[in-house]
Amino acid sequence: MTKIILKGYIEVPDSDLDTIKEALSLHTELTQQEEGCLVFQVEQDKANRNVFSVYEEFIDRESFEAHQNRIKSSNWGKVSKNVLRHYQVIEE
Repeated sequence: MTKIILKGYIEVPDSDLDTIKEALSLHTELTQQEEGCLVFQVEQDKANRNVFSVYEEFIDRESFEAHQNRIKSSNWGKVSKNVLRHYQVIEE
């Protein structure tokens, strides 16, 4: 199996910052419960409150794609529509 790693960061507009921070804990909890999720971490940058580092690991492409599909119709998908995503996806 090929493990999938997503790493990078998101930039959150000031107008969405409180909503994103509020929704993030449930999004993290639901993702960590997904089958195939090995690691899911999102942390707010100490120097720039609008930037959050993102690191994810899934056991395979199928699990990663299932996660991506789930979030499209989730609350997180709705509230994070204005977030700029800067990701790199690696197959290991």
